[in-house]
Amino acid sequence: MKKIPLLVCITALAAGGSLLALQAATAHTAHSSATRATLKLGSGKPGKFLTDAKGRTLYEFEKDSSRRSACSGACASNWPPLLTSGKPSVGTGLKASKAGFITRSGGKRQATYGGHPLYRFTGDSKAGQTNGQDVMAFGAKWYVIAASGRKIDPDDAGSSEKAPAPTPAPAPSGYDYSNGY
Repeated sequence: MKKIPLLVCITALAAGGSLLALQAATAHTAHSSATRATLKLGSGKPGKFLTDAKGRTLYEFEKDSSRRSACSGACASNWPPLLTSGKPSVGTGLKASKAGFITRSGGKRQATYGGHPLYRFTGDSKAGQTNGQDVMAFGAKWYVIAASGRKIDPDDAGSSEKAPAPTPAPAPSGYDYSNGY
């Protein structure tokens, strides 16, 4: 008769342990899954550019295609992809039609804007910093993105947005002081 209470006790412990393991696994999954990303418009030295919901600058990687990220491993550790559960929502000044996502290898969704997969930079320690702008890393350059969906490249006047021009010098007064007079 002593075997039955012992068997019931072991069964109860096994069931309780399984329940705790299931709860822990569910909690871990809930915390590790991405939420729907929010894209906003921030401003700084390069002009007006894309940020995440917390005001952290978002970048494009010139090596990417519109359907695939070329940044993984050490690259993704330095330039974390902006993950999302679906199409990102957009704030004032941005177009919802330009927002979307791609599926990364491994099945996670990465937010896009204007066809560019979006990344943050670990070198930006607070909102609004743009330390990754025009940086050459992992085989290509990184740029902040304008509301138009194009990169902001200070060196390229072509199809990309340009950073604001510096303030011009004051016009000469009409007097020539170069002769020492």
